[in-house]
Amino acid sequence: MLRWLIESPSHPGWPATLGPLRVDAGVVTVRPIRSRDARAWSRLRIENQNELVPWEPTGTGAWSRRHAPSSWAPLHSLLRAEARRGNVLPFVIEVDGEYAGQLTVGNIQRGAVRSAWIGYWVDSGVTGRGVATAAVALGVDHCFGPVGLHRIDATVQPGNGGSRAVLRKVGFREEGLLERYMDVNGRWRDHLLVALTVEEVVDSAVDTLVRAGRAQPVE
Repeated sequence: MLRWLIESPSHPGWPATLGPLRVDAGVVTVRPIRSRDARAWSRLRIENQNELVPWEPTGTGAWSRRHAPSSWAPLHSLLRAEARRGNVLPFVIEVDGEYAGQLTVGNIQRGAVRSAWIGYWVDSGVTGRGVATAAVALGVDHCFGPVGLHRIDATVQPGNGGSRAVLRKVGFREEGLLERYMDVNGRWRDHLLVALTVEEVVDSAVDTLVRAGRAQPVE
């Protein structure tokens, strides 16, 4: 059975630990970011620079400087503050208890919209082994459950076949092309807009993976 540990009622769904869920790479858990994540975050971001740069927003300054361990503290502080305001859900993806990437739910809207976007990255060492798919499914179920959202969006470059496959396996559908949507790697890039609403999920996103043989619950 999946265990959803809600640590505080101060903000719907935050902080929380999601999972676990077993995939080919190991046992996936999604948990809140921590101040002590600095070294693991820095190491993986620097090691995966070549894999991440083609898909991430253009930044200022050298990649190694922007992802030095000392850069984590202000980023962590900002994300935690936004989480407390109910604007973002910043998570770490773990595989067998080890830092393997991040999952972020942002631009959380309440009221009549009740929507957000979801984004993620994982270490190249576990790419293609079910980790990102499991993390996104756990995030979707959390958003449609404790967080109380109705719709989740994601944007992905047309050429990012791996990320498109992750979203498709969880149930996202393409809604259209956003031309010159985001400055990525020094150029304005087109992105596909994909979305999922709560009515489209049968039982849960995790159940969708389990039925397809892509994941197994951890008792």
